[in-house]
Amino acid sequence: MSVALFTLGGTIAMAGTSTGGPGGPVVARLTGADLVAAVPGLDTLGVPLEVQDAQAVPSANLTFAQLLDLVDAAAKAVAAGAHGVVVTQGTDTIEESAYLVDLVWPHPEPFVLTGAMRNPTLAGPDGPANLLAAARVAASPAARELGALVVLNDEVHAARWVRKAHATSTGAFASPDTGPLGHVIEGEVRILTRPPRRTPLRTDRSRAPRVALHTVTLDDDAALLPRLADTHQGLVVAGFGVGHVPSELAPVLGDLATRMPVVLTSRTGGGSVLRHTYGAIGSETDLQRRGLINGGLLDPYKARILLRLLLASGAGRDEIAAAFAEHA
Repeated sequence: MSVALFTLGGTIAMAGTSTGGPGGPVVARLTGADLVAAVPGLDTLGVPLEVQDAQAVPSANLTFAQLLDLVDAAAKAVAAGAHGVVVTQGTDTIEESAYLVDLVWPHPEPFVLTGAMRNPTLAGPDGPANLLAAARVAASPAARELGALVVLNDEVHAARWVRKAHATSTGAFASPDTGPLGHVIEGEVRILTRPPRRTPLRTDRSRAPRVALHTVTLDDDAALLPRLADTHQGLVVAGFGVGHVPSELAPVLGDLATRMPVVLTSRTGGGSVLRHTYGAIGSETDLQRRGLINGGLLDPYKARILLRLLLASGAGRDEIAAAFAEHA
């Protein structure tokens, strides 16, 4: 019995500077063994960590293909007896990585992602504490059947709800609509609520559909939108508030919806797109009537991941709408 640890780089793995002196930009230098050696208390975990150094890459450079390869490697570790999985990566895209994993991870063993907001050259680096908490969650029977989780600051977040809500704070991660699923308290994993699992999605590595994301802004003329159908296979719209756009955009989006799936989300970061409250041109009711798919509680970034996976699997519009009704 063990916990499989895969390292991908990011702030948690940075040490030293490119200039060789204080104040310079930090660079990634720590291996998985280095990370583990810096964490006091891992010897009380009760199970060993099996460390595998994956690609040392900034999280901004991660791709769907790399993350799906990581899922495959994690699945092999579970098949070999790992009780859970921990992945360290940069926090910039951890919410998106975690949601992609959650959509395809079929195993009861927890898949835990963590990182750091303060690198090891700074006072009070949070990486060791986050790694210890993540390992405890991965090893805990309480975390089974919860899919992919994000653990930082002793909080356990569900991948489908977590957001990076602050650029620099060690308490940067939040789940605006639900709060964390649980906490790590005095070394004990306390899960307070258990959301239902969704059926894992199938994947097709042979397809890489392009899905655009358009955030609606004040006085938005959307001049580039009509051309998207020539270069992309799907579109996510981050609308105002509960899912509204300027009236001039409504027919443009409606036309696009006849040519490819268009998903309506909210740019706010919390709350749901409505379905039948407002009826003006550009409202959620009007846009749905024009063929847009309601993204529900999913934020734009997660909606894009879900839509891309569905398109890669060959899903048609009706299947996509049904999947968003289930997942959002």
